[in-house]
Amino acid sequence: MGKKYTSFEEIDKDLKRLHLQSEISKEELKLSFHEVRDSVTPSKLVAGVIGSAATGAVILKLLTPLISFGIGKLIKKFKD
Repeated sequence: MGKKYTSFEEIDKDLKRLHLQSEISKEELKLSFHEVRDSVTPSKLVAGVIGSAATGAVILKLLTPLISFGIGKLIKKFKD
């Protein structure tokens, strides 16, 4: 249940506190929006895509010999 107030001063105090909390929340939301907007620039998106592609290419280059070895073993096993 809600708080029981005994005076208008208590009500005013809580209203001021709630108003300040509301203002803080609005400012935090604005800050979060600006951070997201700044992190989603075209140049950062392109850099992220290129970085992901480069990482994928490196992983593929590292795994290719292992995959070839595994396929060779499987072929040899089924030939015998």
